[in-house]
Amino acid sequence: MTTEATETPASSATFRDYLELTKPRLSLLSVLTALVGYLAARPPSNPSKLFFVVLGTSLAAGGVAALNQWMEADTDARMKRTADRPIPAGKIPTGSAFVVGALMCVASLFLLFAKVNLPACLFTLLTIFSYLGWYTPAKRWSVWSTEIGAIAGAFPPLIGWAAGEGTISTLGWILFGILYFWQIPHFMAIAWTYRRDYSAVDFPMLPVRDEAGGKVAAWSFINTIALLVVSFLPSYLGFTSSAYQIVTLVLGLGFFWCAAQFLRPAGRDRSARKLFFASIIWLPLQLGMLVIDRLWLVHPL
Repeated sequence: MTTEATETPASSATFRDYLELTKPRLSLLSVLTALVGYLAARPPSNPSKLFFVVLGTSLAAGGVAALNQWMEADTDARMKRTADRPIPAGKIPTGSAFVVGALMCVASLFLLFAKVNLPACLFTLLTIFSYLGWYTPAKRWSVWSTEIGAIAGAFPPLIGWAAGEGTISTLGWILFGILYFWQIPHFMAIAWTYRRDYSAVDFPMLPVRDEAGGKVAAWSFINTIALLVVSFLPSYLGFTSSAYQIVTLVLGLGFFWCAAQFLRPAGRDRSARKLFFASIIWLPLQLGMLVIDRLWLVHPL
């Protein structure tokens, strides 16, 4: 942790700095997947509840991001890709980051409990603790940190599903599986691309330990296959129509091809970038089709 970061006066920080502290793009993913869970559950129309689901998950995601950066300020300062984040760059004091993150998390739990329901609040609490209490420390000591983080990252759809249904039924858990298996190839591609940064701070993740990248690519490929299998389950179990099945097949073939290309030693860095972009294209299209199918194509409400 840099001395400059801890001594910077709070008054010098701008709104943009605090917005950056919440990792808005990553937080948006959590909010959108929670929204997918809510809509896929097909609850009765309730604009007020929907608003508080979005607001509550936004606060939780932003608060977790701020606390994560507070916990990792020392390693962020030593990695090229994160050195310009608000805390290591000296834009926001560590104490301010902690207070902002903690208040956002507390506010999210209060709103979800008071305005949505207890199950949604509990899954949000589980998300906060699994990310900050399990995943963030695990990055420093476990080769399985990516898989641990994928568990935390797969909870937001369950927040939305619990908000819409009051419990978690089969399709809700399938959504959890989709988000879990999607994160492995997605983050393996990122970690391989930035493996030297992670090595500089001694994070013992697979892309750091596997210098050739064969195990990284194989693990990404295995989880991609698992992802595609789980993605077909909604149709197999009768939760979606044949239209969803066709779209899943088309999108899955593209994702599969990129994961297979990553297996080749030649041009692995380039293949990792292609796999990353394939993953960020696949997820909104796949989940968007699921929501469309659930709301308008299969047994319309």
